[in-house]
Amino acid sequence: QELALKSLGNEGLFLFSSLDTNKDLYLSPEEFKPIAEKLTGVAPVSESEEEETPDPDGETLSIVAKFQPLVMETMTKSKDGFLGISHVALSGLRNWTAPAAPMSVLLARQFKAFLPPKDHLELGDPWWIIPSELNIFTGYLSNNRFYPPPPKGKEVIIHKLLSMFHPRPFVKTRFAPQGAVACIQASSSFYYTIAFRIHAEFQLNEPPNFPFWFSPGQFTGYIVLSKDSSHVRDFRLFVPNNRSLNVDMEWLYGASESSNMEVDIGYLPQMELESTGPSVPSVIHDKDGNVLDSRDPSGEPIQFVFEDITWQQEIPWQEAAHRLEVAMYPFKKISYLPFTEAFERAQAEKKLVHSILLWGALDDHKASCASSVPGSGRTLRETVLESSPILALLNESFISSWSLVKELEELQSNRENEFYSKLAKLHLEKYNFPVEMIICLPNGTVIHHINANYFLDITSMKPEDVESSIFSFSTNFEDPSTATYVQFLKEGLQRAKPYLQP
Repeated sequence: QELALKSLGNEGLFLFSSLDTNKDLYLSPEEFKPIAEKLTGVAPVSESEEEETPDPDGETLSIVAKFQPLVMETMTKSKDGFLGISHVALSGLRNWTAPAAPMSVLLARQFKAFLPPKDHLELGDPWWIIPSELNIFTGYLSNNRFYPPPPKGKEVIIHKLLSMFHPRPFVKTRFAPQGAVACIQASSSFYYTIAFRIHAEFQLNEPPNFPFWFSPGQFTGYIVLSKDSSHVRDFRLFVPNNRSLNVDMEWLYGASESSNMEVDIGYLPQMELESTGPSVPSVIHDKDGNVLDSRDPSGEPIQFVFEDITWQQEIPWQEAAHRLEVAMYPFKKISYLPFTEAFERAQAEKKLVHSILLWGALDDHKASCASSVPGSGRTLRETVLESSPILALLNESFISSWSLVKELEELQSNRENEFYSKLAKLHLEKYNFPVEMIICLPNGTVIHHINANYFLDITSMKPEDVESSIFSFSTNFEDPSTATYVQFLKEGLQRAKPYLQP
């Protein structure tokens, strides 16, 4: 390591390390491949793609990419004019103004990766297209990388699709939950509608700049394809844009894994792939097997007529999307309602509101303050919020909700509904960065709250060192964080008794 540093210098060693994936201080041909491709401009066909023998008579699907770049003004760093952030750090982001490939033609058979395994043929029963290999115990993958590893197996089609947006997609994210999950939304005699959710991210910078990670909250969508994958009727993939912030960004400021990392969030108006129509045969034969011209005598392309699909079973899109969400995030086994709806439900059911207020989203693949801030939504959702005792208690006694700080600030300033404005104000008064857990009455009165950083601090201490009796440990649970959160919820219920008496 010292010799390498002496030979290459800090930044040279940083680049070398980003390529040396097994950290043996030796670059194998496979590890050197990204640089070879960059210098020669030639990308050899990967083994996984070579295994696919294209059917010369197979159908092809035309896909268009629609992309509107990140709205820079939505980044929190824009409030001070990106003061202190070098222009170079954001260059990959600023220069990404259009999709890398506005249109692509793919073989219909390549979409067989979306077909269900034989033991997941029930509607809404999720399976993993790309399994998540990370969890709270395995940690996360290195930030110090520029070039994605070669995709393998079912990763290939997802890598191809995401490469239409940008040339460096990582189909496996640095943080859990990784991968892609799918379920059958509808079924007919010959067709499926498959709903899917993908967690992937992009590396926007290249050497000599430092890495810049661009992580949309999720990609979701659906595909209508025949059960033998020979025909694709419809395909759509997109980043949801219904919330005010939907992308996380992180970038390094130095030539090492431990270098300072800047974190921000922003809004991406559009990132979408859509088929232009059903897949069509690349070669047309008549009934005797003779090849026909693909254009009619007037020179116009031959128009194909497709039979209507009669669905024998189907579930609503919202239900399919929820099943995929729960597969990615077990804490979503209970419903997290929109902010104002949660208070209306609490009023009707005479329950308390369990609310989580975050700088960034709780159910995107990296809760925004996730990686570099210790008290994060990511830690919360992967530990206490998905534990059985807490799921049971929340289900029985609370209405749950999570909100972005930005959304509540907008709600507070909206004077059209004074009650909603007051609810938001009461929440924001208790908020401390990055995550605040709040228990309140249906009228918005906060009766208990705890900051995630403080919560993680006390749950990492030995029980005898915790002075506060409010958050005392229970011997009923092995996990101190679960015990402490249960105590937090029960304390909220206790404090609410005078207000909830009939």
